[in-house]
Amino acid sequence: MSDDTPRRSALPRLRDRAMRILAMRDHSEKEFRRKLTAPVMGKNGPEELDCTEEEVEQIVEWCLEHHFLDDARFVRQFIASRARKGYGPVRIRQELNQKGIARETTEQAMRECDVDWVASARDQALRKYGEPLPTEFVAKVKVQRFLLYRGFLQEDIQEIWRNFAD
Repeated sequence: MSDDTPRRSALPRLRDRAMRILAMRDHSEKEFRRKLTAPVMGKNGPEELDCTEEEVEQIVEWCLEHHFLDDARFVRQFIASRARKGYGPVRIRQELNQKGIARETTEQAMRECDVDWVASARDQALRKYGEPLPTEFVAKVKVQRFLLYRGFLQEDIQEIWRNFAD
């Protein structure tokens, strides 16, 4: 095979790449653009894509048009996924911000999600520290610090011990 064989034009190659990226999972538009334009590993290492910005824009518009790319759907699925993995609302919001999701989109999805953050925080605390949860100050602070790191709100964490005392 010689080097002068005609290559497929950039649009079909970009469309194929887009479908491979989106077949794995939903992506935010920012994340998708980054992956779509990232260098491809070739025989001789990373190779830049030979496509124009307009072609990338066409593919992104095509994906949006066909609902392959939908930030609102991505946010709903991301919140559900991260909540199942034991992360709290603060951390989830921060991660969505890093993925280029608009604050309004995030806040709308957070209001609509049906996650009980207090129960989730309690589950994480019990999983890590066992039952019963500690009540002495030093151990309690350790649990609180862990839950804050996981992204739970201070009032949700405090609610665990208010419910626990009942």
